[in-house]
Amino acid sequence: MSKYGDGSFAEKQGGGEVLDVASSNNQGQVIDGTISLDANHQLQRGLKSRHIQFLALGGAIGTGLFVGSGGILATVGPAPLWLAYLSMMLLVWIVMNCIGEMSTYLPLRGITLPYFTERFVDASLGFAAGWNYWYAYAILVAAEASAGAILLNYWDTPVPTWAWITIILVVNLVLNIIAVEVFGEAEFWFASIKFITIMGLIIVGLVIMLGGGPNHERLGFHYWNDPGAFKEYLAPGATGRFAAYWTAFIRAGFSFITSPELIGLAAGETVAPRRNIPKAARRFLGRLAVFYGISSLIVGCIVPSDNKHLLSGSSDASASPWVIGIQLAGISGLNHVINAAILTSAWSAGNAFLYSGSRILYSLAQNGQAPAIFTRTTRRGVPYTAVLMTWAFSLLAYLNVSNNGAQVFTWFSNLSTISGYIGWIVLLITYLRFRQALKVQGLLATLPFKTPGQPYAAWFALVMISILTLTNGFQVFVHWNYKDFLAAYITLPAFLVLYFGHKIWHRTRFHKPAGEIDVLTGKKEMDDMCANDVDPVPKNWLEKIWFWIA
Repeated sequence: MSKYGDGSFAEKQGGGEVLDVASSNNQGQVIDGTISLDANHQLQRGLKSRHIQFLALGGAIGTGLFVGSGGILATVGPAPLWLAYLSMMLLVWIVMNCIGEMSTYLPLRGITLPYFTERFVDASLGFAAGWNYWYAYAILVAAEASAGAILLNYWDTPVPTWAWITIILVVNLVLNIIAVEVFGEAEFWFASIKFITIMGLIIVGLVIMLGGGPNHERLGFHYWNDPGAFKEYLAPGATGRFAAYWTAFIRAGFSFITSPELIGLAAGETVAPRRNIPKAARRFLGRLAVFYGISSLIVGCIVPSDNKHLLSGSSDASASPWVIGIQLAGISGLNHVINAAILTSAWSAGNAFLYSGSRILYSLAQNGQAPAIFTRTTRRGVPYTAVLMTWAFSLLAYLNVSNNGAQVFTWFSNLSTISGYIGWIVLLITYLRFRQALKVQGLLATLPFKTPGQPYAAWFALVMISILTLTNGFQVFVHWNYKDFLAAYITLPAFLVLYFGHKIWHRTRFHKPAGEIDVLTGKKEMDDMCANDVDPVPKNWLEKIWFWIA
């Protein structure tokens, strides 16, 4: 392989091609025959620091935190709920770090995570991962629209379900199709509302625990003793308690699925990516600790796990554990505020998922793995055809019209969760090959962003997520149900069909030797671009606080 200081290559690898184009050529360099390094062919960089941080935050805070946590509490008790979220946060932090290192090293415009898989591992794995991610994001848009319709019906309005779904989907489409800045601003304010709401609910929860509610009952950890910290699951004794924890661990994944990837997907549209991406990655764990760690602990303290109003197959927003806890404490009037916050979270998450799915499809088309029509962009750089296609898939949300809304939402969430786990597995494999290539080629020291514990942390996460994937539906082997079995595992063979089908058709290698992996193309261009970045200097203490927050 020929390597030049300017990052030019001239070798076909894994179904892709890097063309050595003279810098004087008006078209600039082209990666894999489709992705130009010329600024005229790129998505515009319109996402600022606060946009990129709140994009990941908004994707992480959805109906899983507000409602799904109540379902886990009802199934296994408060201790497994809290431990499961802590455990999942550790895995998500590791995944985020891996994404942060790769996307900071090569924050190429128009490049998404499956492209890194194709470049660093194998074209077939990148192809399967790309379509798996697109499928997961499209399903998640439909899932959040379904949840939104359920939440709006909480107010018992005369508006039919199909009308609410239409409003939700049309607003998401408009926010994604206009321009990158409009999307970023909308997501920033969506996430800001959720941030303020969650902080307020945490404070209210602490007040209730300490006896500050209208009934002045000091709860503390009373419900951890009666009805108990653990609800034995599927078996008695220690086995049942471990099964309860493992079930909660698996189900907690839905709250985090695809959220760390949002930063990687937006890297190519981020202003000053080598400053803002590490900043967002470093703060991601701390914010998750507040929103999920503290929230899940408080929920288990203000609501008993045997409360009949917790999430079930037929319940709606009234099943939110926050609503139940506040009502048990004798506080009235907050139920509507909480329901509005849950609706905002669903709307925001759907907005972020539509953005991500469209960028995945755009990248697939650029790599020749999807029809070329999806590479079309507006004058403002928005890949409108990819947005429309992803949005069209979300019309599955109209299944709510003829089915139970909670049942449809559960179906969507099960399908997307297993896809998300598969995506994380592929991502970790990609990172490990990327890091090994840098090590073999003597470039490891050039990483602009390094995270602790690597590569051992990535190996740990890879093993754990693989086990979670394989045991995702372990309950069905105790109490057989073919519907639950299909929901838990049907995505696995679908992914393998994509992977092996592409490999047989294109006869690609299973992986590239570390010494042959291309880790230089585009790096010089990114180095030059980021060299012009200047850290903002706060003019007063208010700006210091703002720069720290956003």
